[in-house]
Amino acid sequence: MENFFRRYFKGDRVIWLVVVLLSIVSLLAVYSSTGSLAYRYQGGNTAYYFIKQFAFLGAGLAVIFLVHLVSYKVYSPLAPLLLYIAIPLLLITLLFGTSINQASRWLEIPGLGVTVQTSDFAKLALVMYVARMLSLRQNDLNDLKKTFLPIVLPITIVCSLIMPANFSTAALLAATCWLLMFIGRINLKHLLGFTGLGVLVIGLFIFIALKTDSISRVQTWKNRIENYSSGERSDNYQAQQSKIAIATGGLVGKGPGNSTQRNLLPHPYSDFIYAIIIEEYGMFGGVTVLLLYLILLYRTGLIVKKARRTFPALLAMGLTLMLVFQAMINMAVAVNLIPVTGQPLPLVSMGGTSLIFTSASFGILLSISRSQNKEELFDGEEAAKGDY
Repeated sequence: MENFFRRYFKGDRVIWLVVVLLSIVSLLAVYSSTGSLAYRYQGGNTAYYFIKQFAFLGAGLAVIFLVHLVSYKVYSPLAPLLLYIAIPLLLITLLFGTSINQASRWLEIPGLGVTVQTSDFAKLALVMYVARMLSLRQNDLNDLKKTFLPIVLPITIVCSLIMPANFSTAALLAATCWLLMFIGRINLKHLLGFTGLGVLVIGLFIFIALKTDSISRVQTWKNRIENYSSGERSDNYQAQQSKIAIATGGLVGKGPGNSTQRNLLPHPYSDFIYAIIIEEYGMFGGVTVLLLYLILLYRTGLIVKKARRTFPALLAMGLTLMLVFQAMINMAVAVNLIPVTGQPLPLVSMGGTSLIFTSASFGILLSISRSQNKEELFDGEEAAKGDY
């Protein structure tokens, strides 16, 4: 059995363990938190959503397995193509996408009845692109026209297309790319200038939207921030129920399947699944899940430290930062540290598109770590060009 895993499941074993443990947590939490949903839409068949999540996780593990067998070198030349596909998809989604809660985030595939959240694909494509450009421009990092603008313009376009329907995802992606450029040694003056311009543009966008009432989603952002900062919580029902779930969970929790707040929280299987985990498994369960993401960050740090090429190091760090930031945002919302954002917990929350692209990110990480376990011959001339 051990030889079987060594032969077919390559790469960092600790990351594989993190994937398996998060998948188990996902199955337990989704099964427990979808009871009311099952009675409302599936005639009380509580196994329906468990089987559905099991199928999604199975598909996700298959994606991880297949992607981790592909050499990371494939993703560098593929990155521009993926970005060119992502931008039109985001534009189509913004203009004609399926609207849920006044936000056009999903694009329906004609004839299949399947909806895809195109921002998940765009996040992966953009991080790949930024890592590629930084690796190719290591000798021209201070060049505004040759390096900075070709990186910043796609970031601006992608985040601008995501922002009207999903501000938190746009902000998360922008922050990830900013840190990736900082790690990639982009001129700090250029980065600070870009940050100032971004804040100005976002402020202007929100001001115009509020004055003209042209984008209803902006009013939702405003209400959430006001509800969070004010003493009144009448409109912040989900945050209240989440805090009750956490407070009643105690140290060891109520036990699997014994959550009561799952019947009161609007989205206990996605946005607030961390609160359900703490309610049922206590602080022990909450800290364990948090540690799994921190372990992922630590193991990626080791991969980056061992990396002898620029592209895989930046790609691994970019993907991990995005996953860990998203996890931290989900947890922070659950404990009411920040306003409600709607970010799922990676590889844990119920969902299709997010889980599949999260799995692809894990697969790429394992592909990079797998390559480090092999003895590779390096061409000095290729490495001098940023070698990816």
